[in-house]
Amino acid sequence: MRNPFTIFFRSRDKPKDAVSAAPTFYFGTSASGKSVNPRNAVQVSTVYACVRVIAETIASLPLGVYEEEAGGSRKATEHQLYRLLHDEPNPEMTSFVMRETMLTHLLLWGNSYSQIIRSGRNKIIALYPLLPDRMEVDRDSKGKLTYTYTTAEGQQVKLDPMDVLHIPGLGFDGIMGYSPIALEKNAIGLGIAAEEYGSRFFQNGARPSGVLTHPNTVKDPKRLRENWNAAYGGSSNGSKVAILEESMTFTPISLPNNEAQFLETRKFQVEEICRIFRVPPHLVGNLDRATFSNIENQSIDFAVHTIRPWLVRIEQAMNRALFAENEKGHFYVQFNIDGLMRGDYKSRMEGYAIGRQNGWLNANDIRALENMNPIPEEEGGNTFLVNGNMVPIGLAGINLAVAAAVAASEAEQEQQAEQDTGQENSQENKEDTEKEPPKKSPQRRKRKKEEQPDEQQADTGQSV
Repeated sequence: MRNPFTIFFRSRDKPKDAVSAAPTFYFGTSASGKSVNPRNAVQVSTVYACVRVIAETIASLPLGVYEEEAGGSRKATEHQLYRLLHDEPNPEMTSFVMRETMLTHLLLWGNSYSQIIRSGRNKIIALYPLLPDRMEVDRDSKGKLTYTYTTAEGQQVKLDPMDVLHIPGLGFDGIMGYSPIALEKNAIGLGIAAEEYGSRFFQNGARPSGVLTHPNTVKDPKRLRENWNAAYGGSSNGSKVAILEESMTFTPISLPNNEAQFLETRKFQVEEICRIFRVPPHLVGNLDRATFSNIENQSIDFAVHTIRPWLVRIEQAMNRALFAENEKGHFYVQFNIDGLMRGDYKSRMEGYAIGRQNGWLNANDIRALENMNPIPEEEGGNTFLVNGNMVPIGLAGINLAVAAAVAASEAEQEQQAEQDTGQENSQENKEDTEKEPPKKSPQRRKRKKEEQPDEQQADTGQSV
């Protein structure tokens, strides 16, 4: 049933006249006087290096579709989206190129748009990136978001929100992202101005540079200036020796580069632009503060604080736009960032040893992380081991008592075994005694021998 009070109150989170009431930042002229937009900003070497390292890093990470199960999760390779996201989003590009393009749009324009192509059964069959500067996001009369794209021929195509994969960057309303180039156009404009100043210095101001002074009146100063510039102007003529005639003098008026701190300004702008994109300077070729002891930690910090937020942003946007309602919560998209978090060989081996000894890693788990073939099950490849000296903390105080009880029990068992053995020997001796005939004493045998002759005489019948 519809709420009858909705006619008296307007929803503040769904304006009718615009996408939102958040402020907008535009490209344009910076404080240095230079116009800044994504096309000339990416021509600055540091901006290009930052955009490239972030885009290529994320595009090179494995991306797959996973299914949530009772015992954990597994790769859903049979899902229709797995091949699109992992291998080939459309017949014209690979997954790497698609994601690299999406990140370039995000880093320069602040928004990434991709058209979702569906089949007659409402299944997603392709994804195509769209240029963000040709997309216009608005709301219709009912407050629903609308996407209008202008083609290269000038034709405007309206797209339904469910047919657009929109990944916004940092913004104030949660709908539209802000371009880092527009937000920080003054810092990037200063870099453009410094680069242009250096280019023009070597083009037009080759040393010596200054004022030519003639003691008399110069009849044709324009011709003299042209001849001077032709002979000594430009970087290719900077090392030539100037020849002055008719008592002319040359007075330099431009400051040298070191006095104008030109190189220091350019170095600072490199760090400033790296700060905008949150990229460690050593990844763009600035090794002034990089050492062997901290460069590994800086790389891990780059993976955690720069790459991971972009990954979460992309994953959640894909989970929202690409899965049907009955699939949400059961299937999800996820990047594999394990490769970025790997330390040096020694650190990895020490970590594997800790996991192996504490029983939460088996041999095949470790070999899988190192891209090695598994050990067969019958050889113990999936067996979990634990250190036998470790006991639960609740039993730590009774170890001595348990040991004493075990020793007493063993001693009692040994004593009982000895008693049983003695009884068995006694019983056997008794049985042997009953079986043997009684032995006659020596006196009895002698008396019997003395009586035998009388018995023989009696048998013969002779008288004594």
